[in-house]
Amino acid sequence: MVTTEAADLTAQLEDYRRELTGYCYRMLGSAFEAEDAVQETMLRAWRGLERFEGRAGLRSLLYRIATNVCLDLLGGCARRARAMDLRPAGTADQPLLEALSAETWIEPIPDSLVVPSAADPAEMTLARESIRLAFMAALQHLPPKQRAVLIPRDVLRWHADEVARLLDTSVASVNSALQRARATLEARQVRMDEVSAAGDAEAARLLARYVDAFESYDMDAFTALLHQDATFSMPPYDLWLQTHQDIRRWCLGQGIGCRGSRLTATFANGSPAFGQYKPAPGGGFEAWSLQVLEIDSGRISGITFFLDTARWFPLFGFPSRLEP
Repeated sequence: MVTTEAADLTAQLEDYRRELTGYCYRMLGSAFEAEDAVQETMLRAWRGLERFEGRAGLRSLLYRIATNVCLDLLGGCARRARAMDLRPAGTADQPLLEALSAETWIEPIPDSLVVPSAADPAEMTLARESIRLAFMAALQHLPPKQRAVLIPRDVLRWHADEVARLLDTSVASVNSALQRARATLEARQVRMDEVSAAGDAEAARLLARYVDAFESYDMDAFTALLHQDATFSMPPYDLWLQTHQDIRRWCLGQGIGCRGSRLTATFANGSPAFGQYKPAPGGGFEAWSLQVLEIDSGRISGITFFLDTARWFPLFGFPSRLEP
């Protein structure tokens, strides 16, 4: 029988699930590993109840445990990447070669799992910016312990002494690691600046035009929405394109099977996203990709098509088929 005390503790732990999932996701780059890490954190917290006093103590305990779980998972692992980190841009004439393993890739995550639902606008903007695909890829270039410094300091806005206690180290060590981490991100030209407010009127109009152009397969209208150096990638394949001309050629060539698709809107990695369904041979529409868009200065700067829909659609609550 569950006691009142145990039920209260369970409720307190669940209050932290979303923020811990966000923290573990930024550390690991994998939605599924983040969920596993949070579950392990919750289990370990139950075993360490005598080590905290009150709600503030519980939060500190949870972050300490989550950090150790993530550092253990990252030990000896190759960093996750985007296609742009693996090889130079290809052309629309190149075939999709062998698919790479799931562990190769930065994985998408629904905003609903990691973005706080009741937060001030500045906090929500920071939460979204710090899970964007480009920022997540840049984090992968940091050693794990530098990630464990930069994320609490620059994303969670912890003080240096709080991070020092989290990692059992000195404030001087934290400040040194933070300086190195920031320099790495700066060298990769990645900052947590607001690129586009996902809910504003201008973005809404852009997305409506995108849906119309893609579903009607109007490539003139489609490419008019792209920056000239927009990127286009299709994990688990490492081929990626960069130029709106190559994207257009791909869509009218090897990608012609996407003609007649239907899109279902969501949000992933702080960005607009869509579940894409292609026409199925027997009628209706079958799951094809999770599209994550990147928007900059009123145009689309990148589209990532995550093709493993058996993996991603259940996470985003999408069905495997749409009927006519």
